[in-house]
Amino acid sequence: MIAFPHPLDCPPDGILAIGGHLHPDILEVSYSFGIFPWFNEGEPVLWWFPNPRMVLKPPDVRISKSMRTYFNGKNFSFTLDQNFKQVIESCKFISRPGQDGTWISDALVNSFLELHQRGAAHSVEIWKNGVLVGGLYGMSVGKIFFGESMFSREPNASKFALIVLSKILHKKGFVLIDCQQETDHLARMGASPIKASEFYAAIKKNLLHSGKHQHSWSDWAQHL
Repeated sequence: MIAFPHPLDCPPDGILAIGGHLHPDILEVSYSFGIFPWFNEGEPVLWWFPNPRMVLKPPDVRISKSMRTYFNGKNFSFTLDQNFKQVIESCKFISRPGQDGTWISDALVNSFLELHQRGAAHSVEIWKNGVLVGGLYGMSVGKIFFGESMFSREPNASKFALIVLSKILHKKGFVLIDCQQETDHLARMGASPIKASEFYAAIKKNLLHSGKHQHSWSDWAQHL
């Protein structure tokens, strides 16, 4: 087991610690305190606690007029926790503009597969004509969902996944979706940056709700 510095002692670059490994037990502890790994494969693990922190309150998700057609029609369907491995591997291998590699190493994949088996990591799958075209995955601790990555093979599939996640988590009493880094895309969907101190206060309060995992979310699909 490794020990992390206090998150609020993190320097301005957002890198809290360097080194260690990605054992599932370590990831459960790190995410409980809002600390996540992000690094280039083959390099030492970097542990992050950015300031500011991009978060989305589930009821604040914005559904644009164009996206409403996806809910009114039959363009996409969705499932929860039905194909976690396929989702995380799609996030690992999909091509991203401006990125030559991926931070989703084999070790990270294996650890998240174990965390999924424990009921700590979850996925949203988006389907079109029976084909997986988008999705996202992340860690759930108490009433906070820590988003890790998303992918899309069809226009708006990842947006659809985030909206589905937000609407269901709102009904299940979740208070935050951690989006980690600030982007224009997330801002357009209703996310906003908050100070690290505010985020850490939410983390500490959330620890009161952490404990047993929710196991599979597959039955939660009916809450949309």
